[in-house]
Amino acid sequence: MNAIATVSGAKPIAGHYEEFLANPSRFMFRAWQECGELSNFDLAGAPHTLMVGADAHEAVFRAPDEKLSASVPYQYMVPVFGEGIQYGAPLEIERQQVRFQANALVPEKMRGYAEVIAKEVEAFIADWGDEGERDFYETFKGLVLNTSTHCLMGREFREHLTDEFGRLFGDLEHAISPQAVVDAHSGSDVFARRDEARAQLQEMLMETVMQRRASGAAQPDMLQTFLDARYKDGAPLADELIPGMIVWIMFAGFHTSSNTASWTSVELARNAEHQPAIAAEIDAIYAGGGDLSFAGLREIPLLEGFIFETLRLHPPLVTLARQVMEPFEYKGHRFEVGHTLMISPYVSHRVPEHFPEPERFDPRRPAPDHVFASIPFGGGKRKCVGNAFALLQVKSIFVALLRRYRLELVDPPETYQDVMPSLILRPSDPCRLRYRRRTT
Repeated sequence: MNAIATVSGAKPIAGHYEEFLANPSRFMFRAWQECGELSNFDLAGAPHTLMVGADAHEAVFRAPDEKLSASVPYQYMVPVFGEGIQYGAPLEIERQQVRFQANALVPEKMRGYAEVIAKEVEAFIADWGDEGERDFYETFKGLVLNTSTHCLMGREFREHLTDEFGRLFGDLEHAISPQAVVDAHSGSDVFARRDEARAQLQEMLMETVMQRRASGAAQPDMLQTFLDARYKDGAPLADELIPGMIVWIMFAGFHTSSNTASWTSVELARNAEHQPAIAAEIDAIYAGGGDLSFAGLREIPLLEGFIFETLRLHPPLVTLARQVMEPFEYKGHRFEVGHTLMISPYVSHRVPEHFPEPERFDPRRPAPDHVFASIPFGGGKRKCVGNAFALLQVKSIFVALLRRYRLELVDPPETYQDVMPSLILRPSDPCRLRYRRRTT
């Protein structure tokens, strides 16, 4: 059995940290090209192994938490969500909190969210006129913030929503950086802004929690699910933890929705030959008496294929990590306690064995044979709990948009690039597109 190759270019003390810090997706892609399925690298003294491909995904995602921990490598999320929430809670408590999140996304509730999202989307684009030019990244950030807060916190919170909430949430997002992977508690200004933003959000959201408690009125939103939640022993979810649950599910759905919507709009403009067929598919839904809320919940094969191909090439999360808690073996290689295993959807979605001609955008690409080959939302029991909500938002946006408009590039196609100002992949700035009213 050959030893696992180490990625070239390590520096004394820092190892590969500087290159990882600059752009994790590009570093890991280089690691795979150079070393293959398994590659070792060093982040400031911490040993890591990148594992690429469906077999590796399956081995990691099927391993129990007691053997491969998600909590330990994601401690940098604790200041964002708060102590006592997800990675800041004991494993058994976290598992029950995941159930609370899942209860907020059952089909009956999703039907209600679909109606809310439909109204928000229709209102958002009502005054766009016959044509125009927009930064679609900033546009979709604003729209998804509206839809997410409405579904999470209810109509009254949404009606009083100000730019302050988006700014505070942005300060949390900026702290999810490659730097945080190594040290999330340094004296960096970005972490100081994170902590201040989290404190302000706690105060803002607790006010809404207390108002809802005092009113005694039940509402069809996610906040109500958390207010009604009970642990296995019958104890309620503490009110002071509910803001953390809200921030958690916002992160689960907001970035996937806004970034995927942004990249989907770019790919629609860059691959404009697919727009007529998708538009016809959408028109058929309305011809049959459907509306936007109905469309968001039903199968729309061409549009969904386009969105999933976008997620393949531009996954919002490019790194998924687990820390070895008990010795772990894979294909004859043994990983000792303390070692960190990393999976990258960005890299694995470019493996030709699963995705022939991987850099070609093909919305009709058949699903890979291996269930763990495509992992835009992770996999196994820790698959992102907010993925269905995120897809509902993205589908609703494009059903409404493509029913009215066709999209065109403003800048040369190659200028629209993946960038990573944080650990979350997004389009380069500005992300300018032109929209024109459909004539057919």
